[in-house]
Amino acid sequence: MSGYSSFAEFYPFYLSEHSNRLCRRLHFIGSTLVLAVIVLALASGQLRWLWLAPVFGYGCAWIGHFVFEKNRPATFKHPLYSLAGDWVMYGQMLRGKIRF
Repeated sequence: MSGYSSFAEFYPFYLSEHSNRLCRRLHFIGSTLVLAVIVLALASGQLRWLWLAPVFGYGCAWIGHFVFEKNRPATFKHPLYSLAGDWVMYGQMLRGKIRF
């Protein structure tokens, strides 16, 4: 995998690594659980539960990649771009621009 000079350059590659609908669905579920954990932890004042956010987010995503997509998550080589890519893809799925 070559280097990327910008997120705009990286994002098409990121999307190509998520061609399997079940992988995208698991990403969506994981991201939704991350948001739920953050909201519930902040609303309840129980910040100790925030450790679950990366467990849910990465856990769901990595299952999608290893089991359904059969590839290695881009986060291993491009962690910040991949994190941004996940949230951009999440927003596009919410708006119906990407099927899930």
